Amino acid sequence: MKSIIVGGGIMGLSAAHALKKAGHDVVLIEQGTLPNPLGSSVDQHRLIRYPYGAQRGYTRMVRHAYHAWKRLWHDLKMTLYAETGTLVLSGAGDGWAKACVEALTAENVEQLAFDAESVVGRWPMLNGDGIEEAFFCPSGGVLFAEAIVAALSSHLRERGVTLLTNTSVVAVDADKGSVTLADKTVLQADHVLVTAGPWTSKLLPDLGNVSRPSRQVVVYLQPPGDLTATWYQAPMILEIGLSQGFYLVPPRITRDGMRTGLKIGDHTFGPTADPGTNRDALPDEIDAIVAKAKTRIADLDQYRVAQAKTCFYDVEADEKFQFRQLGARGYAFCGTSGHGFKFGPVVGELIADALAGKASYEETARWLAGDIIEEPAATSDSSG
Repeated sequence: MKSIIVGGGIMGLSAAHALKKAGHDVVLIEQGTLPNPLGSSVDQHRLIRYPYGAQRGYTRMVRHAYHAWKRLWHDLKMTLYAETGTLVLSGAGDGWAKACVEALTAENVEQLAFDAESVVGRWPMLNGDGIEEAFFCPSGGVLFAEAIVAALSSHLRERGVTLLTNTSVVAVDADKGSVTLADKTVLQADHVLVTAGPWTSKLLPDLGNVSRPSRQVVVYLQPPGDLTATWYQAPMILEIGLSQGFYLVPPRITRDGMRTGLKIGDHTFGPTADPGTNRDALPDEIDAIVAKAKTRIADLDQYRVAQAKTCFYDVEADEKFQFRQLGARGYAFCGTSGHGFKFGPVVGELIADALAGKASYEETARWLAGDIIEEPAATSDSSG
């Protein structure tokens, strides 16, 4: 069986990996290089964590994601991950931390309650003002995103997956299972899977309502010298409430000795924009991100902005992943809304099972949307 995948981010690469392991002949098409510096999957790091507010379906899916990453590390013969733990904070009236605790307790995920004084006592580089609820999970950590995309791409080449880079797809025929390239070449397969991230709506306009390209800005900070070592021991920080929408990725050292940065970002979605243009972060965008962090990082004026970058999410209004059957032979996965990277390998496995007829398309789509909290048939036997 032959499968064509359009898009070489973590979702496309993970699906290619799972399909190849299942015996498919796989062709993956990427409009840029692999890794593509403009891709949503390409940055120093991405987070994996259990806290998901009241979205218990995704809380449960994280456990399956960890098992899928473990299978991928085995295949890659390397682990591109560092545990950090997860510190969750909520301000006045937000209630996000409380909703997390309820879901985590139901899923038997360990967490330890803190008050504002305890937070500052353990992590003195933080400001405790306005914290009403807080807890810490020992689980959660940093996935070294760009290194993962590079390693997985190399692995797929070695396994015989055809990777067509710097190649644009201009049309998809979901009924025929074909794609048309910019040079008018037509490629045919049993299945076509579009995993084009924020470029999805450009290629498949009918999915524009579940895949809006949202411009996001992230900022890397250089802490004062006396706090550098402290930050390398810090957890990720999530303050995803009505008043904040702020997250922090702590620095770590990769397996090859590279040091990643201290990254801050805005959890709320940005304006709709073309992901192929306007990539320079503007001063007012940088200032807005830093202003959010200023409420939580003590003495932030002593920190220096080392770098600012733009990233694009493909946003679905309810932040639910969308697995869509488009025709007799066409599928798309989109709507990851900025929280998809952590689920890449398990999404790839589930989609591969659906395409092979080993799992129901309808149930797979519902589970990926976070609407089912029971064990999915496609992962219950392999999760370990």
